[in-house]
Amino acid sequence: MIRRRDLGLLAGAGLAASPARAQTWQPDRPVRWMVGYPPGGASDIFARLLGRLMSPPLGQNIVVENRPSGGAIVATEAVVRAPADGHMLLHVDNGVLVYNPALYNRLPFDPDKDLVSVGFIGRFPLILLVRNESPHRSFADILAASRDRTLTYATPAVASPHHMAMEVLKRRSGLQAQHVPYRGMPAVMQDLVGGQVDCAIADVTNATPFLADRRVRGLVVMGESRPARAPDVPTGIELGYPDTVAYGWQGISVAAGTPAPAVQRLSAALNQAIQSPEAQRQFADTGAEAVLRTPAEMAEFVQRENAIWRPLIRELGIRLDG
Repeated sequence: MIRRRDLGLLAGAGLAASPARAQTWQPDRPVRWMVGYPPGGASDIFARLLGRLMSPPLGQNIVVENRPSGGAIVATEAVVRAPADGHMLLHVDNGVLVYNPALYNRLPFDPDKDLVSVGFIGRFPLILLVRNESPHRSFADILAASRDRTLTYATPAVASPHHMAMEVLKRRSGLQAQHVPYRGMPAVMQDLVGGQVDCAIADVTNATPFLADRRVRGLVVMGESRPARAPDVPTGIELGYPDTVAYGWQGISVAAGTPAPAVQRLSAALNQAIQSPEAQRQFADTGAEAVLRTPAEMAEFVQRENAIWRPLIRELGIRLDG
């Protein structure tokens, strides 16, 4: 699941061999991994798996703590307020690092200044789906239908990566569709299959079982290439919409001020864990794509994401705190 280019970047950065390069820092007690979402979701699953795999090379257990709240704000504040010594990690994603400053008038922290990137975990391709009985057999079909009436599309939440991706697709293609936010992907998939909404944006992890048993049909993947778990679904690029690439993604950050040796040691342990056979099986099973990045590469990636998504959120007028 790791792309050849990523392995080359990792080897070039001196991280592929082991965490030995960063031996100047050693955790002296268990490391806490804060997850701002409930147990059982993709963030929690990957945190627990990778935390367990990172523990042996670090010489300390990594304990995952779930602190669910809107925007993962509670978990983020806990990490920002903790000593910047590498003993508390934050599970980050699009929302935590990119969306929140544009969604909230006030935050008790500034993710741009108060957090430092450790490494990337992976990304989740996003797919536009219709139920199998839908008359729309292709994206061209649903695009044409939307010119006659405004369609409805479901996502797991307002300001989720799914929501943002669909808004980009609408702007680039001219698709007319009204957002219907739900609380989580299970409800989205239930109502999509039941015909309560015309279409939905789902990440590949949640879409795969429904695609496999032909309860839904994929119309377009908003990624750079077709995912392995949905090889028959064309990308927006293939359909002539090159600026429609969007993913859900996850990574790790720590509090600003954490010593560089600690950041490098944690990054090396993370990338080593991602390359393990057990983690690779998890990526393959869920359809997620492992992407290896150094701390500097992840920080650059986040800056690029900020330039794309924060202006869009402000343009849409989406606010989560009034």
